Amino acid sequence: MEIWDIVFRITIVIAAALIIGGIVVACEFSVLINAVVDRMVALRPGAKTFGWWAKPPVEPRISLYIYNVTNADDFLSNGSKAIVDEVGPYVYSETWEKVNIVENDNGTLSYNLRKIYSFREDLSVGPEDDVVIVPNIPMLSATSQSKHAARFLRLAMASIMDILKIKPFVQVSVGQLLWGYEDPLLKLAKDVVPKEQKLPYEEFGLLYGKNGTSSDRITVNTGVDDITKYGIIDNYNGRTHLPHWTTDACNSLAGTDGSIFPPHIEKDRILHVYDKDLCRLLPLVFEKEVETSNEVPGYRFTPPEWVFADVDSHPDNMCFCPAGKPSCSPNGLFNVSLCQYDSPIMLSFPHFYLADESLRTQVDGISPPQKELHQFFFDVQPKLGTTLRVRGRVQINLAVSQVFDIKQVANFPDIIFPILWFEEGIDNLPDEVTDLMRFAEQVPPKIRLGLILGLCALGVILLLLATFCLIRNSHRQSTLHLEGSNYLATAQVDMNKKQNKENQPAARY
Repeated sequence: MEIWDIVFRITIVIAAALIIGGIVVACEFSVLINAVVDRMVALRPGAKTFGWWAKPPVEPRISLYIYNVTNADDFLSNGSKAIVDEVGPYVYSETWEKVNIVENDNGTLSYNLRKIYSFREDLSVGPEDDVVIVPNIPMLSATSQSKHAARFLRLAMASIMDILKIKPFVQVSVGQLLWGYEDPLLKLAKDVVPKEQKLPYEEFGLLYGKNGTSSDRITVNTGVDDITKYGIIDNYNGRTHLPHWTTDACNSLAGTDGSIFPPHIEKDRILHVYDKDLCRLLPLVFEKEVETSNEVPGYRFTPPEWVFADVDSHPDNMCFCPAGKPSCSPNGLFNVSLCQYDSPIMLSFPHFYLADESLRTQVDGISPPQKELHQFFFDVQPKLGTTLRVRGRVQINLAVSQVFDIKQVANFPDIIFPILWFEEGIDNLPDEVTDLMRFAEQVPPKIRLGLILGLCALGVILLLLATFCLIRNSHRQSTLHLEGSNYLATAQVDMNKKQNKENQPAARY
């Protein structure tokens, strides 16, 4: 009986432990998996994820659409509304690589970014030699900046432009517009502007100097010590904040380059991306759940509708108006002139998506925006924080101010003139990367469910088995006790009979 009791007690303890283990797995298994993911994605030199980060195994592409002005003479001479013809796409494949990587003692990595652009005529509407007519950005930037200067300076500028035969519109090839052409104003500035005020280039191009290794030194967090900082910029060229805006929050650089984000992303998290040309952090908010063509689930994040809103619609954007409310951008535009050597460049989404309709109708030829074609978005794998698909869509506009004292632009009205828009991004990741994502997404929940069911089922089975054995042992003991009682009773009867027999002769005597 003692042995059965001991076995029963041990079985009960084991069963309880198994059931409790199933409950613990149900509650804490995700913590263990998250710890494994954190270690796996953190940027450790030599690790596979580090290699993917340093040299992404993808082929990004940038497609550009240029607003070719078809009535430049009538626009300037007769005051006609400008007519533009959207020409594109002109497509370039890109190769990204982080070079000169240095591991720092404070859990960060520093690097320079190398981007190589290769023209893809097979995916483009024509060669880079295609000719377009666009606003003369260097000239119109100079005239717009002179609007509030002394009158004699404006008159002198008009004389110089007359001598150099500079006109408000230029006829250039697509390649020149993007990668650079010699501009007479920039060439003149090289000779007359003081050294400390000179521009860092002698040619003008919207992508001038971007085909190669950037001189910008970027330092990011590895996530080894704190996974919540994984991929987030620590400093950019030694700066922890931008110098342009009025608050620390708006000057913050605490975002990623868009290729990775801290893992375990929830739908209520706001992601942040920093790109030098955006001149700010770009917030991204959850829009919907998506799935890639190879069945990797993700979350789509897009800029909120208020990101380029005017200050009346979204007062928090006041921090991006350092010169006060009169200088704030119209609804749907963002002024990046402080990052573009004071050139009056305004960014928007393509076709003025999410902007006031009046901006699009200032010129003829731009169709109404469509969300599917013009929305900016990131598709992100939430568990690992890896970007699955990107469509970075941005339009470059020039804010032109009418200056009557400069005859070349006296008829050029105040206008937000669209120059081009582009779409940069990736469509998919290699199978090696997506296989890991599918594993991280699908396998741990199955293991968790299997462990919960297995541990709990085994515990219940042991508990039932122990109970069954206890009942059976109790029944056996009861039977033995009953048999023992019957045996004793029979023995007592037999003994009594024997005694009676022994006593009977004595009585007869």
